Amino acid sequence: MKNLIIASTSTVFGGNYLDYLLDEIAQLFSETEEVLFIPYARPGGISHDDYTQKASEAFAKIGKKLVGIHTYPTTEAALKDAKGVFTGGGNTFLLVSQLYNFKLMQPLREAIFNGLPYLGTSAGSNISGVTMQTTNDMPIVYPPSFKTLGVIPFNLNPHYLDPDTTSKHMGETRETRIKEYHTQNSVPVIGLREGSWLRVRKEEIILQGNLSARVFEPNDEPFEVESGTDLAKGF
Repeated sequence: MKNLIIASTSTVFGGNYLDYLLDEIAQLFSETEEVLFIPYARPGGISHDDYTQKASEAFAKIGKKLVGIHTYPTTEAALKDAKGVFTGGGNTFLLVSQLYNFKLMQPLREAIFNGLPYLGTSAGSNISGVTMQTTNDMPIVYPPSFKTLGVIPFNLNPHYLDPDTTSKHMGETRETRIKEYHTQNSVPVIGLREGSWLRVRKEEIILQGNLSARVFEPNDEPFEVESGTDLAKGF
């Protein structure tokens, strides 16, 4: 019953907000004219209203109305009425904290498993995994749990960057950090590069976009999977 788009980013280099995904989004939400927006990640500290307005401008291009969940009397009523949900990017720690504070994590998970169309970008994609522990974000708040929706059987690292062999930067690469994660955890991690997304339909999890994705598993060397691969069939 699952029906999701899980995207690395909302904006590819040189493009406008969500432009590269609009055709896919229109198909995802083809059976509704109104989509519920969860703005809790607040990129750069933007307000819920301003974030909703920004996302609404993109959705208007495909004839869809976006309504912020914060404008409803209760989050329970908002989710109950929703025919589609979009969770935008920003800070994953803040997003997860708010989803728990509003008691939305489990109801949203159940709704997705029951077929509610879901779009996530960046932080909104992080929460589709088993946990949020492979986010790139700064821990600006302390969520009650790192456990997230678990609607896909692995974790994500959106905005995945390959090591730059010409750089003089001596800090950790994404690959180093994910390998460090696997010294303490066993959940596989998919590094999603910019402009890539996962299209989830029922039990399929198809990598989409022009780029490959990088797969990390504990005690194994990372490897690439090509666009078009069904990640639900294993790696």
